[in-house]
Amino acid sequence: MSLYCGTFFRRKSFWCYRLLSTYVTKTRYLFELKEDDEACRRAQQTGAFYLFHDLDPLLQASGHRYLVPRLSRAELEGLLASLPKSEMEAELRGSFIKLRQAVFQLDSMDSSLLFTAQALLRWHDGHQFCSKSGRPTKKNMAGSKRVCPSNKIIYYPQMAPVVITLVSDGARCLLARQSSFPKGLYSALAGFCDIGENVEEAVQREVAEEVGLEVENIQYFESQHWPFPNSSLMIACHATVKPGHTEIRVNVRELEAAAWFGLDEVAAALRRKGSFTQQQSEASPLLLPPKLAIAHHMIKKWVEKQNCSSMAA
Repeated sequence: MSLYCGTFFRRKSFWCYRLLSTYVTKTRYLFELKEDDEACRRAQQTGAFYLFHDLDPLLQASGHRYLVPRLSRAELEGLLASLPKSEMEAELRGSFIKLRQAVFQLDSMDSSLLFTAQALLRWHDGHQFCSKSGRPTKKNMAGSKRVCPSNKIIYYPQMAPVVITLVSDGARCLLARQSSFPKGLYSALAGFCDIGENVEEAVQREVAEEVGLEVENIQYFESQHWPFPNSSLMIACHATVKPGHTEIRVNVRELEAAAWFGLDEVAAALRRKGSFTQQQSEASPLLLPPKLAIAHHMIKKWVEKQNCSSMAA
């Protein structure tokens, strides 16, 4: 099992890891790194590091995938001391690439670490001053918090809660797309939770706002940290529409299109082979989110449940 701790500087981030044996050991060690600057400083001596520039990670292209070079502290300090951005890219045979562009072509472990690192970098960049005193805040060595020296207020990184909901009428599931999506891509409905709402209320409101439907039987599925737009906690739920109320009324201010899709069409889209970038070029009627996205797993679970129901019948 691996543990990763981060130390963040003004323009770059260092991301290090140490192999540990159990979850409890890992968690306790991580807590120590977050709270003890000296422990974090020692960990940096033997850690491996990821390199960022203006929130963009350095990645190496390998076919249809991206690899993330891991550097020792000595290697990283040498690069930062002597090379400008373009020379770093040449030396490491990679490029600083926007994470949104590369997200579906990353290894799952690398993507999780890069998500966390970028989210913390963005948070530090936007919280350099105390909202009460106006004075500069100071981060701890691990980058897990910022403190105002004048009033000792501690600021911690935050995530915005987002509900993502797969709606079903029993035989079909509802999928939607925004104009910014790749051609043919449809996904589950999603939206930020409002102040004062619980998850169930947020699901009901978002579905009503975006497609004009009332839902019931809301069931939690699972959650996922998602770095876009500014570090979100995706709370995935399944829901069903009330019987006889399936007419979709698309809110064009939120969506480009929404439609009901049957089991056969959705199952075929899940079985389609090839990378996400390859699939975008295919003339397919339906393209689903890749495996890295929680929406993919929601849709897959719905297909499995429908298949089980059919077999039981």
